[in-house]
Amino acid sequence: MSRKIYTGIDIGSYHVKVVIATPAENPELPLTIIGTGTSSSRGLRHGYIIDKKEATKSIREALGRAQTAAKVKVRGARVGLGGIGLDEIRSTGDVALTASGGIVTDREIERALKESEKKASSKLTNRTVIHTIPLEYRVDGTKVFGKPAGLQGTRLTIDTLLITMLSQHQEDLVDAVEAADVEVEGVMAAPLAASLVTLNKAQKMAGVVLANIGAETLSLIVFEDDTPISLKIFPTGSSEITSSIALSFKIPLPEAESLKRGGVTGSDVPEKKTAVIVGTQLKEMYTLINAHLKSIGRHRLLPAGIVITGGGSGLTSAAEIARTVLQLPSQVAQIGQQPRTSSVDAAWAVAYGLCRWAYAEDTSGGSSTLGEVLSGGFESLKQGLRSLLP
Repeated sequence: MSRKIYTGIDIGSYHVKVVIATPAENPELPLTIIGTGTSSSRGLRHGYIIDKKEATKSIREALGRAQTAAKVKVRGARVGLGGIGLDEIRSTGDVALTASGGIVTDREIERALKESEKKASSKLTNRTVIHTIPLEYRVDGTKVFGKPAGLQGTRLTIDTLLITMLSQHQEDLVDAVEAADVEVEGVMAAPLAASLVTLNKAQKMAGVVLANIGAETLSLIVFEDDTPISLKIFPTGSSEITSSIALSFKIPLPEAESLKRGGVTGSDVPEKKTAVIVGTQLKEMYTLINAHLKSIGRHRLLPAGIVITGGGSGLTSAAEIARTVLQLPSQVAQIGQQPRTSSVDAAWAVAYGLCRWAYAEDTSGGSSTLGEVLSGGFESLKQGLRSLLP
């Protein structure tokens, strides 16, 4: 009998990453990664596609390497959606409970969630709602802790976080993957996918921000009370650090990239001067995060601090500078339940998180997409992932 496999594809501006995983023999253990593949991204800019044929070539190349390593053929995969086309919208859905006899049912909750999307329609021109996440339930104006199903009243109100994507960007990414002969089984916002394998329940309950430093984008997702409350993408990334080093010292980009990561010995460029440039650029990125936290009222109010992931998390000063600028606890992400000797580091969080999402849906016995799971209440996703979280 062939083993069940799960595949996650993370299409970034610098690299395409593919992870293939399979369930361990012991269900208490995490998914076993049996193959990974990476390729240089071509045809992308800030996370969106500008040349579909080139993007498909990159995806096919990364897939081929992962399949060779895993000795399997991938027919379907989950895809992470990122880039500057990703954004959040706040909305509220309100429905009368007379149709259900004054009792809150799953159907009424679904109606209220759909109503919140309708109310936000003026902001959804050229955009697609990927996830609808309930933030707060109220019955007759009184806040409900937990899901309100079974309660009695006359009106149900739900405050929601709508995670949206530019429709064209999403369609182009899906088309590029399917052109590589892989069926797209589902899509998830990349920051949310990364959170599934880098944050634990205690962090998400207390309050935490997960920041992904990509090549051309800086993305963040904020959790509180075990629920995502904000998502933001900035058009800046670690490639700007490389460019600054190259311009400052008049050196080629490949050498500047190596200097940035401390991979050059015997260079004429002083290490301290490189460190100053890296530090300055990182401070600018964390200042953007700080401003966003202020805008949502969470400045210096996240006890679990900031967790850093993505390719830029490998910079030696990333966590220290974040701690100084944000005045919060800071750490580089560790892929949950993976051995510390594993070659799969925080840069692979999105691709591995997509595998964990697929496995969670299988083990919960549901065939619904993540959007449908979230529309039914984020609690249902948490239930399905409870045994998988780090």
